[in-house]
Amino acid sequence: MTLAGHQAPPIFNRGPAPLVRLLVFVSLCLAILVADLRFRYLEVLRQGLSVATYPLQMAAATPADFVRNASVYFATLVKVQLENAELRRQQLGTGDRLLRYAQLERENAQLRSLLEMSQRVGVRSIAADVLYDAPDPFSRKVILDRGAQQGVETGLAVVDAAGLLGQVTRVYPIQAEVTLLTDREQAIPVQVVRNGLRGVLFGTGQGRLEVRFIIATADIQPGDTLVTSGLDGVFVPGLPVAEIESVDRDTDAFARILCRPLAGVERSTQVLVLGRLALPPPRPTAEQEVAAPSTRTKR
Repeated sequence: MTLAGHQAPPIFNRGPAPLVRLLVFVSLCLAILVADLRFRYLEVLRQGLSVATYPLQMAAATPADFVRNASVYFATLVKVQLENAELRRQQLGTGDRLLRYAQLERENAQLRSLLEMSQRVGVRSIAADVLYDAPDPFSRKVILDRGAQQGVETGLAVVDAAGLLGQVTRVYPIQAEVTLLTDREQAIPVQVVRNGLRGVLFGTGQGRLEVRFIIATADIQPGDTLVTSGLDGVFVPGLPVAEIESVDRDTDAFARILCRPLAGVERSTQVLVLGRLALPPPRPTAEQEVAAPSTRTKR
């Protein structure tokens, strides 16, 4: 069988050499780059391709963004929780300090008021704190943190910044018992500031006071202020004691006069124990009372 006039299949046809192809493609690329740089005619094409491929870029970047955002979220959540716990601890500490500061401010104001009261009275005074109420439920008594070692004596008046609080009735070495104004067994000589009318103030045992043995026609009325008269030689004269609330003149020969204490009888925690201006004169004996009339007769 002869092969004359037979042609090879097209698949075996050889084109230009590879080097020639490379040079052609490189020249074409350079020509396109120079033309685009010179005339910008591919700008619209690039923008269109960027818009068309943007969803593909976002889809390809979504897993990486999700992992990165999740890690940032959990790291931020842990940091925020730690900061929240620290802020809560700081808030508790700040609240505790604010409460202590408020308490100190109140105590400072009370101490300043007590100092002013001590300067007004002008006698020796001892500052004391109320420790607790006496355990007797049928009396109105408190226990102070000052006693005989600090110079507290039986019978001394106890005041706060507003007025008379009570009287020292029992003294221990480092503590003292004070019977408050409102106790049933407490009696204090007083007088009305407005007109000088004198009377005796008694406690009722229920947080109120009562002036007794004042005749019904006496010049006394609600709103009058009562102060210590000093006639007993125990209480310093002029200490604020109470304010009259009501006057009932229809009971009997004596008016029923109810008062409220000016001092914080059931509330004060800082008080002053006041000394005496002078000791009261001793009570004369029976021989002196008999000798006095005979001496006046001889004269």
